[in-house]
Parts: sequence; structure tokens; C-alpha cells
Amino acid sequence: MTEPADVSETDVSAFLMSLREGDSEHPPLAANSAARAVVAVRGFHRFLLRERLTPVDPARGVRPPPPPKRLPKAISVEDVEALLTAAGADETPRAVRDRALLELLYGSGARISEAVGLDVDEIDMTSGAVRLLGKGSKERVVPVGSYAREAVSAYLVRARPGLAAAGDGSPALFLNVRGGRLSRQSAWTVLRAAAERAGLRKQISPHTLRHSFATHLLDGGADVRVVQELLGHASVTTTQVYTLVTVDRLREVYATAHPRAR
Repeated sequence: MTEPADVSETDVSAFLMSLREGDSEHPPLAANSAARAVVAVRGFHRFLLRERLTPVDPARGVRPPPPPKRLPKAISVEDVEALLTAAGADETPRAVRDRALLELLYGSGARISEAVGLDVDEIDMTSGAVRLLGKGSKERVVPVGSYAREAVSAYLVRARPGLAAAGDGSPALFLNVRGGRLSRQSAWTVLRAAAERAGLRKQISPHTLRHSFATHLLDGGADVRVVQELLGHASVTTTQVYTLVTVDRLREVYATAHPRAR
């Protein structure tokens, strides 16, 4: 039996490697599971050092494996279209508002908090641009496509005046039935209801539309730094996770279409 004082950093590193690689009797552990084991080992050796049961901490320099990058969950263009159509299934003021909200989310890549935080004067229907206030109060101006502009224009003319009549003159772009600013929670409800009507079984969140916005731009040939600016990411590294999704899509198309891919 090896004494704690005889354990070296190399031993701890080898232990971590064995967890990740597995053997004939033990399957390899995922990064998260291996990380938990290494954290326990580090805590044990830290305790031994604190209690003066060992002269050094051999695990101090061994870092747990980083968790795998979570790929953004995007939906197809066809699913987006089904979702948007379902949101405006009728001509009630709420349906017109819901369609405008979801069209704007997908058409601008806005976060849900940015969309519900908009005031009427922060979207320019003439130039087709919206001013979004992002994280850290960082402001950016994002172009808005014709579908979103048409949906928002319809909402401003046919639905918002009726909703505003129930309130006290809120400047908010998107209003609830009491004439106040639409909340994030209510926007979530709008999206979930539209997804259910569209028959989308995938888990859909407001961020799904933001992920889809970025992924579809990159699939269409947009530069990653342009997408970074549109999303309001401080670093291009954050945006580059979407390029992984695009590469996966390329592999999928290649595997399906190339005669020697199989």
C-alpha cells in the first residue's frame, strides 16, 4: 500500500488519465465525473497537508479536466417558420403582438431581456434598425429584416393602441393586456404556447431563437466577427462556439451527399 507521503504529482495525473481513458473493467468517465473525482483527491491531500500528515500536496498542480463546451441548441429554418406562423395564428391584438415579438427575436438575435426592455422609439422602422441595451449596459444597433419590420409595423398599427388603452402610457414597445411592459416570464409563455401550437417537440426557449439567428447566419456565409457584433459578444471566442455547430452541419451534409463518405 502506498503511503500518502509517497504519492507524487505524476501519480495523481496518471490517476486522472486512467479515469478518462478507462480500462477493461471500468468504462471511461466523462469530463464532469472525472473532475469530481479529482476534486475529491485534491481535497484529501489538502487535508493531509493541513493536518501535517504529509509534507507536500502532490495534487495541488493537477487541474480537473474542463467541462465540454455545450453546443447551442438551434432549430431549422423550417421550424422557425412554423413557430412564427403559429404565434400569429389569428388576428387578435395578442396574436399580432406575439408574432411581432418572435419575429424580432429571430430577426435581430436579441436576448429576451433586450426585446422586452425596448421602448417604441428604440426601433427605427424607416432604416430598419433597433437599438438594444445588452449586458453591462452595452448598447448596439442591429439591422432588422423585412419580415420583422412588417410584423412590428402591423403590431404598432393594429394591436398596440388597443393594449395601450388599458394602461397609463407606458413607452414600452411590447405591452401586456393591462397596458404595461411585457415581462420576461410572459414572453416565455408566448414562446412556449407558439411552440406547442407548431407541434415542435424540441425544448424551445427565447435563447433558442438567438442561437438559431447566429447559426443560420453562419450557415449562410456570414463572417464570425460580424455575428459577434450582432450578438453583442465582448469576445469573438464566445461566438466561435457557433462555428462548431456549422462544422457539424457540414459533416452531416458531406456524409449524406458524398459517394465516398460512407
